[in-house]
Order: sequence, then structure tokens, then C-alpha cells
Amino acid sequence: MNIGLLIICIVGGAVGFLSTAFLVVSLPTTIIWKFYRKFTQGIPLTK
Repeated sequence: MNIGLLIICIVGGAVGFLSTAFLVVSLPTTIIWKFYRKFTQGIPLTK
């Protein structure tokens, strides 16, 4: 396999993994944070 193609595959895989990991962590964190604020401070979920 060509070294340039191998580097592109590794970089592309890393970018895909990092973006997926960010979404997996940030979405539940945001939802939990919104419910926490609703119950502790009475702030609506849509704000």
C-alpha cells in the first residue's frame, strides 16, 4: 500500500472516531445538564 494513502486512511479514521466520540459524550451531557437546571433552578428545557 502506498504510504500517502495509508496516512490519509489513518487521519480520516481518526477524524471520524473523534467526531463520533464527541457526539456520544456531548449529547447525553447536554440533556443531563438541561434536566439538572430544570429541577434545581426552574429553567425551562427549551431555554
